[in-house]
Amino acid sequence: MSKAAASARRIGMFGGSFDPPHQAHVALAGAAVAQLQLDALHIVPTGQAWHKARALSAAEHRLAMTQLAFGTLERVQVDDRELKRAGPSFTIDTLEALQGENPGAQLYLIIGRDQFAALKSWHRWEALLKIAIICIADRAGPARAEAEFGPHVQLPKPVLTLQLPLMPVSATDIRRQVASGNTTPQGLARLVPAPVARYIERHRLYLSP
Repeated sequence: MSKAAASARRIGMFGGSFDPPHQAHVALAGAAVAQLQLDALHIVPTGQAWHKARALSAAEHRLAMTQLAFGTLERVQVDDRELKRAGPSFTIDTLEALQGENPGAQLYLIIGRDQFAALKSWHRWEALLKIAIICIADRAGPARAEAEFGPHVQLPKPVLTLQLPLMPVSATDIRRQVASGNTTPQGLARLVPAPVARYIERHRLYLSP
């Protein structure tokens, strides 16, 4: 390995609607920083989500909750560029911007298993594979993950998997529980970081009209 390669900065990107950010999101961010030895991990709340049928919560709420959820993690920074960007949010645009800001750095895209399964539907997904190493939160090995692209797709970079304990929590379930009144403040604090739970209660997010 050359000195240049050895000294190249490792920059990660972890995007999502974070509506709300929950304990599994935080665990994934921590695992990514530790296992990939990242110099920096950008947590990027989605702006206008082209792939979601439902309307997202207001950007100001999602940004505030994301800052509360990830703010104490080392080498992690909340990046609000997609919230400021006009039009649909595309991951490739953010990766290209990070590439321009960090010449010579190795970029890593951190995604969940469900996102990885839909990756070939993403805008300019083939260009995305050339820019960043895909890292998925999955218990399967990299060979199985790469097999999902099919034999006709030549991957320019390897697919990596991050080791995480099984955490069956989802933002959809959290919103549903809050809307139905089937969660207590203590129960909510087990699903999302405590400051996020307090924010949801204070601003009465996800309650049915």
